[in-house]
Amino acid sequence: MNQFEKPVLSVKNLNKQFGKGCSHCRQADSPSLIKNYCRVCGTVYACREVSFDVFPGEVLGIVGESGSGKSTLMQCLYFDQPVSSGEAYMNSYENGHQNLFGESSQQQRYIRNHMIGKVYQNPLLGLKMDFSSIGNIAEKLIAAGGTNVGVMEERGSDLLNQVNIPVHRRKEAPKNFSGGMQQRVQIAKALSNKPPLLLLDEVTTGLDLSVQANVLDLIKGLQHELQISIVLVSHDLGVIRMLADRTLVMLEGRVIEQGLTDQILEDPQHAYTQQLVHSLL
Repeated sequence: MNQFEKPVLSVKNLNKQFGKGCSHCRQADSPSLIKNYCRVCGTVYACREVSFDVFPGEVLGIVGESGSGKSTLMQCLYFDQPVSSGEAYMNSYENGHQNLFGESSQQQRYIRNHMIGKVYQNPLLGLKMDFSSIGNIAEKLIAAGGTNVGVMEERGSDLLNQVNIPVHRRKEAPKNFSGGMQQRVQIAKALSNKPPLLLLDEVTTGLDLSVQANVLDLIKGLQHELQISIVLVSHDLGVIRMLADRTLVMLEGRVIEQGLTDQILEDPQHAYTQQLVHSLL
C-alpha cells in the first residue's frame, strides 16, 4: 500500500443516529447520554464523526463489541441505511469528487451494482434463497445492465468455481446449502461485477471453526489474486489479525484507535483496545 495513492474510498465525519435527539443529548459529553444512548429522548447515536480512508488493494479491519456501531457503518456504506450526516467519496465514481451520500437513490443503486460488493453476516439478506446459485449471480449482473445470458452464465460458473461450489450444485437453491456454502455463494455474487470495493460484515459469525477457516482462506486468496480493497467488520480479533492490513477500533459509535493491525494488536494505546487484545490472549 502506497500512502500517496488516491484512496478507493474516503469517508468523512459519518454520523448516524436513530431518533431525533433532544436539547439534553446534542452535546457530545451530555450527562443524559449513557454510552451512546440518550435516556431522556431514547435517541441512539450509532456512528459519531467516523472518518477513514481505504487504499487500493488494502484490507481495512473494523473491530468492536456489539453495539459499537460497526455494522451500522457498513449499512450506511452500502446504502441500506441513510446517513444522518457525513460524506463518502470513491475514486471510481465521478473521479472522487461527488459525495455518495448526497446522490439520488437511483445513483446509489448504480454505485451498489457496479462499484461495491457486500457479504452480509446473515445470508438471507444477501441471497435469494429460492433462486439457484448461478441465478443469484445473474441477478446482480442483470441489475448492472447485463443482457447476454451466455456471458452471464460463464461469469457465474467461473465465480462459483473460484469459491469451490461443486458443478452439480450450481443450479440448486442456497436454502439447501450449509452456512459456509451460503457464504461462499454470497462472496461469488458480491464479486460478480468486479467491484473495486468489497464490504464483509461478520462473515464467519455462527460458522463452525473449520468452516470459518475455509471461508477466511478463500477471502484471503481472492483478495490477493484480485487485489480488491476490502472493509472487514468483525468482533473477532483472530479474523482481523489474519486478514487486515490496518484496523479501526470502534466503541459507542466512535473510532477510538486506528493504525497498522500489528501495531494495534501488539501495542494498543486505548484502555478498551488493551482490554480487547488481552481477552484474545
